Amino acid sequence: MKRPPDVPIRRDTLPESVSRPVATPIMPSVVYASASPDALDAQYEGRAEGYTYAREGHPNADILARRIDALEGAEGGVVTGSGMAALSAVLFGLLSAGDHVVGGDQLYGRSLRLLGQDLPRFGIDATFCDVTDAEALRRAITERTRLVLVEVVSNPTLRIADLEGIAAAAAEAGALLVVDNTFATPRGIRPFEWGADIVFHSVTKLLAGHSDVTLGYVAARDPELRARIRDHVVTAGLTPSPFDCWLAERGLFTFDLRYDRAEANAAHLASFLKGRSGVSRVIYPGLPDHPEHARAARLLGGRFGNMLSLELAGGRKAANAFTEAVPELSFAPTLGDVATLVSHPASSSHRALTAEARAAMGISEGFLRISVGIEPIEMLEAEFERGLRAAARASG
Repeated sequence: MKRPPDVPIRRDTLPESVSRPVATPIMPSVVYASASPDALDAQYEGRAEGYTYAREGHPNADILARRIDALEGAEGGVVTGSGMAALSAVLFGLLSAGDHVVGGDQLYGRSLRLLGQDLPRFGIDATFCDVTDAEALRRAITERTRLVLVEVVSNPTLRIADLEGIAAAAAEAGALLVVDNTFATPRGIRPFEWGADIVFHSVTKLLAGHSDVTLGYVAARDPELRARIRDHVVTAGLTPSPFDCWLAERGLFTFDLRYDRAEANAAHLASFLKGRSGVSRVIYPGLPDHPEHARAARLLGGRFGNMLSLELAGGRKAANAFTEAVPELSFAPTLGDVATLVSHPASSSHRALTAEARAAMGISEGFLRISVGIEPIEMLEAEFERGLRAAARASG
């Protein structure tokens, strides 16, 4: 028998077409071919646009970054492999030994750990303060303070930072103001318009919105800072997956619709839970009794978001009973999904803190954080009613 001819192993060029795809293609290639060494030099020297190696950037990440740039009113944002990767790129790309950071005392748990435990190993100190009080933050700033890190809406107690006062204090001290805008999103506030120098997100949450990607995003006002952050992303390999970027881009097309529906549900649910038996506190910036309600209305333009928290009087027993009684409400340490999610910060996002540290933040064993989704509100009312009854029985 004649041996069949070998098929040459060669990459084919893309078929030519006078039409274009409506949906963004997924482009997973790790490497990109250039015509010559001179052509490659032109790319690296900025005289020609193009891709070389996916760790240094790829089309799906750039497409997603441009879309988030448009939402935030930014330029040159970069997408990273996670929200913590975005924050890490800021801190390790911009800070040096001997620098000092001031952070909010109610940041996301891993942000607190990064500032309080990891930065000191590199000779960078951090001080934490109440960012609802700009004067307290001003007092925490020293001559070595290089950077101030705040969340507009804190995780998980939903306190509202005095962003105007903090921006003024940071500017006076020559410190960079870095804002984690994950909770508020650009639908609620665009921090660059309030004096922020750098804005970052966990895109994993509300922006992507379907609990199926892990991504971050960071943008800087100053092009020089932008370049230093991007360099650290490339050097440290904080590159995102093209597939995750593609999924997140798809999620952004419905972001406004999802946000508005979830926000309306959260406002309704906060009122529904207020004053219920077994509920010690309901925390929602849209409620008149929220300590920063007026500030939230001003900063967020009346957009109070989809996040609320509540404290069950029965502690851990009540929290266990509540979550077990409502399996339709996923008990999961994340937020921003189309479905409502319940988390217990003491056993998830803030478990690395001591019980005393959590208590100082107002996080008890009965504290639940609710990421409200887009379900029919009648369904949510019924599920929360069932959970509260179970919590009351467990509390005796």
